[in-house]
Amino acid sequence: MNGFTGMITDNSTKEVPFKYDALVYLIPLLLVFSLWSVYWVEYAFGFNFNRWGIYPRTLKGLRGVLFSPFIHSGIAHLFNNSVPVFVLLASLLYFYRKVAYKIFFYGMLLTGLLTWIIARPAYHIGISGVIYMLFSFIFFSGIIRKYYRLVALSLVVVFLYGGMVWYLFPIKTDISWEGHLSGFIVGLFFVFYYRNQGPQAQKYVFHKTEFDTYFDEDGNFVPPQPEEEELEENSTLPTENKRVVNYILKKEEPD
Repeated sequence: MNGFTGMITDNSTKEVPFKYDALVYLIPLLLVFSLWSVYWVEYAFGFNFNRWGIYPRTLKGLRGVLFSPFIHSGIAHLFNNSVPVFVLLASLLYFYRKVAYKIFFYGMLLTGLLTWIIARPAYHIGISGVIYMLFSFIFFSGIIRKYYRLVALSLVVVFLYGGMVWYLFPIKTDISWEGHLSGFIVGLFFVFYYRNQGPQAQKYVFHKTEFDTYFDEDGNFVPPQPEEEELEENSTLPTENKRVVNYILKKEEPD
């Protein structure tokens, strides 16, 4: 007999929780291409788009909420942001497809707004705030969901980009640590806001079988005892066998 029977009861079994298609890498590739295109236009035609960045607590500086992620100060700045934003956005699209677009677009806006509120009076540019938002969401979401695949993703992300945590603090004056902190906070907010959406850990319901009744409350195995009538029948010879024995004995007696 079998013991406990497990049954998967979560909704993720009714649909494929992780689905790979071309959008997983095409959308991040398109985003990176747009970042480099803006920088090429700026460099090739001698423009300076820095003033389109976020300037805190000014009405004019609000336009940077939309434009600042596409503006970078140089090749090194742009390259350092291109690789992580591609990896993290692709991970978000593959593992959290159901909420990925909301997290990315709303996260970009909220990160920009929070930066506009708390940052120093300066122009804040670059997509690093969005990167910190993606990093924060992917890492903490995998931990609280307790889904082994998402936990594994969290460990990979912290292994690759765990060093970014130092730039949440004002260790360099030319780095917008306020933008990084804003993205980190927004990502953490989304972790709890969307905790019931997207992939969930599989839940099992165990059903009790007849074999489970053979154990007492302390977990001791107590198999069922055979009934008394069965024991008595097994301990004596059948009636037909008795008659055969008596008949043989009578035939051996002398006349």
